[in-house]
Amino acid sequence: MTTEAANLTIAVNDSDSVTAMLYPAAKKGRLNVTMILGHGAGADQMSGFMRMVANGLALRGFDVVTFNFIYKEQGRGAPDPKAKLEACYRAVIDAAIKQRTLKSNKLVIGGKSMGGRIASQVAAEDSEGIDGLVFLGYPLHPPGRLDKMRDEHLPQIKTRMLFVQGSRDAFGSEAEIRAIIKKHRLKADLYVVSSGDHSFKVPKSIAPQQQVYEDVMDEIARWSQNRLR
Repeated sequence: MTTEAANLTIAVNDSDSVTAMLYPAAKKGRLNVTMILGHGAGADQMSGFMRMVANGLALRGFDVVTFNFIYKEQGRGAPDPKAKLEACYRAVIDAAIKQRTLKSNKLVIGGKSMGGRIASQVAAEDSEGIDGLVFLGYPLHPPGRLDKMRDEHLPQIKTRMLFVQGSRDAFGSEAEIRAIIKKHRLKADLYVVSSGDHSFKVPKSIAPQQQVYEDVMDEIARWSQNRLR
């Protein structure tokens, strides 16, 4: 079952705009929460993972907004510089807040891998109006590069966070995420996908893959109902 998404065009600056999609919440069980999700570095908002998560969360009561970063909107492979990625995410937040049907909602931002990291950087700079963050595979460091940790900004985030992390994620193991939460005393919860990789994929012998994804989305819904006040 899927929801019918609406296309939006969002101006980032005088010369750049991006496409976004609004997946409206199912009327039954609506949570009055807008969830903005940025995509990972290698795939845009139309990837199977992004569409599956957006639809699944909409069916669980979230109004979900996905979008392309500028480099993907323009068909380029390499991500934009940090400032440009953050400016794009901020423009999407501003546009979502102004949407008439979303104005009374709480706001959660995050995304897959790089999308979640950029959301965290935006929230660390200014968390006004942001009620929570959800990271779908937080890229704590490049694989094998523990000297390139991406955690220095996390203590600046004032809102509640949920890390959804595969236990065998090469970008940040369960133990590494737990250590960062403890080190910085983050207001954060961790949901571990047992035997999951960076995209929560598990060996066939562990569990049906779709059930793993459903469990992740159920957890995000539970967390939002229990943690967002």
